[in-house]
Amino acid sequence: MIYPEPSRRANNQIIVPLDVPDLQSAIALVDRLPQVSFWKVGLELFTSSGPTILEVLKSRQKRIFLDLKFHDIPNTVAGACRSAASYGVDLLTIHATAGRDALKAATEAVQVGAAQAGVKPPQLIAITLLTSISTRQLAFDLKIPLELPEYALEMALIAQESGLNGAVCSPQEAAQLRQTCGNDFLLVCPGVRPTWAEKTDQKRSLTPAQAIQAGADYLVIGRPITAAAEPELAWNKIVEELTTVL
Repeated sequence: MIYPEPSRRANNQIIVPLDVPDLQSAIALVDRLPQVSFWKVGLELFTSSGPTILEVLKSRQKRIFLDLKFHDIPNTVAGACRSAASYGVDLLTIHATAGRDALKAATEAVQVGAAQAGVKPPQLIAITLLTSISTRQLAFDLKIPLELPEYALEMALIAQESGLNGAVCSPQEAAQLRQTCGNDFLLVCPGVRPTWAEKTDQKRSLTPAQAIQAGADYLVIGRPITAAAEPELAWNKIVEELTTVL
């Protein structure tokens, strides 16, 4: 099927998580949604299947967001990023709270790992703050004496200054990060929920159209699609919503 330009752009901006427990379930979901071009592989599936799922996705010409959220000392982070870069994925995540030294080590490591494997290096994206964390939890549980938007911005700036390609943030922080970090800094936004979907554990969400208007480059939309009674219809409904703002 040939999509008009807005629909094609919407397709490319939506990342669907393969938040399933095993390889067989992942392949079944990919088969059910052939129109999805960009998939996220997170901790649960990668721990279960290892890089096999990445090979499956690449064989089908899919783009891959490897969301492993590395967080460790600089030497360990560098080693993990060097290995992950060899898979030829498109996006890779690391926690900004790992610190400047780890972030800089990671940026160098992905270049080395990709060069050794003869693949294009992934774009390295920093986690600013998990979208399940609320303003109250940031203050009372994590004891961070900053307002949540200010904290997310500080984490994004540390990432940008360390040479990373972008950041993961909630859509509610996207506008401020876009204004401060510029148009070349990628913003990946989970916590995106259509008005007709439950928010579940996402504390800081916007609709897909609102997130794009706020400056998001990519939207990570999982359960509204994958847990829907008819995932194909849910996907089409979201794509149709996005075409109104693209």
